[in-house]
Amino acid sequence: MLDAILGTAPDAMVIIDEHGTVLHFSAVAEQLFGYAPSDVIGRNVSFLMPSPHREQHDQYLRHYLDTGIKRIINTGRVVEAERRDGTRFPMQLYIGEAVTGGRRVFTGFIHDLTERYAHETRVHELQAELAHASRLSAVGTLASALAHELNQPLTAIANYMSAARDLLDAPGEDQLELLREACAEAAEQSLRAGQIIRRLRDYVSKREIVRERVSIARIISEATTIGLVGAREKGVSWSIDAGRAGEVMADRVQIQQVMVNLMRNAVEAMQASPVKKLTIIADRAGDDLVEVTVTDTGPGLDPDVAASLFQPFITTKRHGMGLGLSICKTIVEAHGGELEAFPNPGGGTIFRFTLARALKETGDDD
Repeated sequence: MLDAILGTAPDAMVIIDEHGTVLHFSAVAEQLFGYAPSDVIGRNVSFLMPSPHREQHDQYLRHYLDTGIKRIINTGRVVEAERRDGTRFPMQLYIGEAVTGGRRVFTGFIHDLTERYAHETRVHELQAELAHASRLSAVGTLASALAHELNQPLTAIANYMSAARDLLDAPGEDQLELLREACAEAAEQSLRAGQIIRRLRDYVSKREIVRERVSIARIISEATTIGLVGAREKGVSWSIDAGRAGEVMADRVQIQQVMVNLMRNAVEAMQASPVKKLTIIADRAGDDLVEVTVTDTGPGLDPDVAASLFQPFITTKRHGMGLGLSICKTIVEAHGGELEAFPNPGGGTIFRFTLARALKETGDDD
């Protein structure tokens, strides 16, 4: 009867005695580990485990038998196992205990997590690829505007250096002071141009997620370098208030990506609006969160689109792919926050998301 049960169980089952000796080995366990029952029965079950668990298993078992303290009995946990060919794989292990015929036995119910973990890894990779593709797509649309933005400091540098050259033709004390000023102004403009290029490079670079303590005000300020390029020429004014928000635990570039996307969406939404006002506010929300809102004065959300706004490939743009907000939501949720949208009472749309606030190790920073 037991063999029939073991033969039909959907998950692998291994039954051992109180010494760790394998008594029964199910058909699914055979397929999973690559051993025949004759290879396993009578041996200590620890040989199915990789080091250091293999060497520690009997000690765990003795501790339970001596003390009665249950650490893994009747609880599920994720552990690693080792196949016959030496490869390791993750599994969900649940151990049950029973006494039959005066003999104590332990049954291990094993569910292979290899496919699930592979699927989750692939999903994360695809999300990263989509996020990277979204950044590259955004950069493509920003190219002409960035050229205009960079042209200003580069033209200023050229003018200052041309003036410095002319001053060198008739050197004197007064000319030397003007020459110093021209060189200082040229240096300042070169730093401005370099900052624009550096922000763009950071934005499009493909990199591992690194969460760190970072000022949300800094993230928003850096995001405006890209997100609001060309906005003033379109008649958009904006205000930013993030002075009290403090620091968050976040991947700086990824949250910048969220801010850039929301800013550019807002600017585009207000293209035909008589009033074009963008308001960005970051403030504390309780003890543990920081809340960021991006408010525009555009036409507002289409009711037919609002319910599915954050789903992939849903867009109100004529040439949009519908991935930007979906990726933003994925990024925010990966940070443990929430992203939502709702109507602006004064007309337009409010996007709001939350991030975990970075607290001092010794307590709050109030």
